[in-house]
Order: sequence, then structure tokens, then C-alpha cells
Amino acid sequence: MEIVPGVHWIDGVNANSYVVVTDVLTLVDTGMPHNTRRILRYVSDKLGRQLSDIRMIVLTHCHLNHVGCASELRTLTNAKVAVHQEDTDFVAGRKPMPALKGVLGILFKASSPLFKFTPIQPDITLKDSDKIGNLIIIHTPGHTPGSISLYDPDRKVLFTGDTLRFAKGKVEGPSKPFTLDMNRARQSIEKISQLDFDVMLGGHGEPLKPNASKSVRDYNSSIK
Repeated sequence: MEIVPGVHWIDGVNANSYVVVTDVLTLVDTGMPHNTRRILRYVSDKLGRQLSDIRMIVLTHCHLNHVGCASELRTLTNAKVAVHQEDTDFVAGRKPMPALKGVLGILFKASSPLFKFTPIQPDITLKDSDKIGNLIIIHTPGHTPGSISLYDPDRKVLFTGDTLRFAKGKVEGPSKPFTLDMNRARQSIEKISQLDFDVMLGGHGEPLKPNASKSVRDYNSSIK
């Protein structure tokens, strides 16, 4: 669905994927493997655009449910793939994906053969304050070393990856079992809370609007 003019939410791919529409299309995250057709159907059927209109794929972090279709989508669309420099080696397969904690880690490892990830060498390595079109890259580490948020100051939209989400009527931080460094994640939430945005779009959960930045400031205050 269209959240605000020019920003579309594709759910049902395990983690949220978003399309930012200008004269070209920018895809934010790609969901789990085996969801490529769902994403491309949305682009063709809902947006009425050509697959070649997808020129950029920005990955908010290296976890499988956000990067799972990146390789296949790049092959089909010839889009460039952008990842923060601190997550590049994970996405490229030069380092094993960060290990998950506790029972969830054991279950995820056991089920991983069902969701084989094709490593991909990013075309663009990102750092804090870089820009992709109108989107400003904000390094928000903690969940993974190279987690990023993307800030659209014109639309006042913030894509938060897994650093923040809005679920069951409240703002939440990253899932602890899936987060490498909760202290860094809290520092990243503090960083985000200084921004002015009306809409927050997380990697999971639902869109938060309006006055999303006030809700994030209130949440940040509650965890200090």
C-alpha cells in the first residue's frame, strides 16, 4: 500500500520492504529468500512500472530476512545494491552472518538450509551522511555493526530497519536475541530521536504516523 505519496509498503515478505518512487524506483530491503516474485508483482501490477525502473536496492542491514532476495533482484533488474561498509563483508559472504543468541539462534541455524542466501558483493558501500537520491544515510549500529536508517527530509519519512519498530500500538527497540550490541542500539535510538519526521517505517511492524518523531522521543526517554 502507499503510505505517503511516493512511498509504498510491501508486506508479507517476512520483513517489510519499501519502494520509494521518483523518476526511478529505490527498493529498501528485500525480505526473505523466495519473495522476489511478490516484490516484482507489486512493482508491475500496483505501480505500473517496468522492472528496469528499479535502479537502487538499499539494505538496512545484513540479516537474511532483509537481504534474502537482493542477489536475484539485482540480476533481474540490473539495480545497484548499497550496504553500509560495516555489513558489507557479511552480505558478500566473506564473513559468516552474525550469530544469534540463545534458543532462537539454535532454531535459526537448524532451519537455515531452507532459506539459502546467495552472497552478493554490494555495488555501493555506505557510510554515515551519504545520500541515495533524497535519502540520507544514518548509521545506527547495534542490531548489526552496519545497521542504517534512511531519512527523507522532504517527505519527513524515516526508515529504521530493525533499530525501531511500531507494533501492537507502541514503539519498540530491536529484538534482543537478534541484536549484537544493545548499548550501541540504544545510542542509535538516541541519535534517531533528534530527527524531525512524521512517519516511521520499520523493518517489522506497522507504519507509525503522524507525529512519529514525538513517539520516538517519548520511547527514548522511557529507556534511559
